[in-house]
Amino acid sequence: MSRVLIVGAGLTGSLCASLLRRELPNKVNIVVWDKSRGAGGRMSTSRSPNDPSCTVDLGAQYISATPYYARIHSSFYEELLAQDILKLLVAPVEGMMLKEEEIVNYVTPHGVSSIIKHYLRESAGAEVLYDRHVTHIHRKDTGWEVCRKGGMPERFDIVVLTMPVPQILQLQGDVESLMGENQRRMLEAVSYSSRYALGLFYKADTRIDVPWAAKYVSNNPCIRFIAIDDKKRNLASKKCGPSVVVHTSVPFGIQHLEEEKDVVQPIILEELEKVMPDLPQPDSIKCQKWRYSQVTRSVADCPGQMILHSQPLLVCGGDGFTHSNFDGCIESALKVFE
Repeated sequence: MSRVLIVGAGLTGSLCASLLRRELPNKVNIVVWDKSRGAGGRMSTSRSPNDPSCTVDLGAQYISATPYYARIHSSFYEELLAQDILKLLVAPVEGMMLKEEEIVNYVTPHGVSSIIKHYLRESAGAEVLYDRHVTHIHRKDTGWEVCRKGGMPERFDIVVLTMPVPQILQLQGDVESLMGENQRRMLEAVSYSSRYALGLFYKADTRIDVPWAAKYVSNNPCIRFIAIDDKKRNLASKKCGPSVVVHTSVPFGIQHLEEEKDVVQPIILEELEKVMPDLPQPDSIKCQKWRYSQVTRSVADCPGQMILHSQPLLVCGGDGFTHSNFDGCIESALKVFE
């Protein structure tokens, strides 16, 4: 039985694991490694340290389906809707720009990471391990030896890399020599935006009186987006306190990218007070730096994946090979699976 390693437990990686399990139920042994402490990647949901029922989405905020993708990926949308993982976004979002008519927006009542957890459950039997930071990949006979920080090397027949492209380029071992000069140039040309996200958690019975559930901010140098997360998901509850997520602008994110989070957090809070002067004091705060937030330039002429070596198979995927949204990751996972 082939042993397959998927590096990255974000949307592309979890969906690859699910597709492998569904289509090849008894032919592969699936292992998923992620360098973080939990699943989700940029579809990350964080819990209040004082109340686990109070959560906030620090990455993706909602899913927008164009008519084209709603049609070609209908089975994925229907599955998530049927299981109440997705619901229509009905709460008001101030300043939302509709790039195309008939776009349908969805939210995740249980947090955006519930999509990732669903696909990992669907890959039943897959060994999903966290705090696994891959550093080296070596060609060994008919397979691969994969090394990680603070652990013993392991052998795999197939390796699928779904982390951000700059992290693929940082891998040591045989990856560099296996990569063609043209492939390297294509990967080096990929670019990402960077930003910070702040999650603010509140005690039960705290009121945040604003007429919107989410808002795009255009007149602040630091803050670009704010959401009252429970209101955005249409989940307001007296038993659980509200939560607020703040996304900074990309220029602010780039300007402060190499600074420590505890230096940047007070700056964001100071600017937030200007935008929302009546916002109550939170019970706790989580600051997240997204170095690789959204793909601004993907791999050219490379739909969904790139094969670095065919026998044994070493393949890359993720939104860096398509575009930064739900459908881009589905597209990539399907191409990797093919």
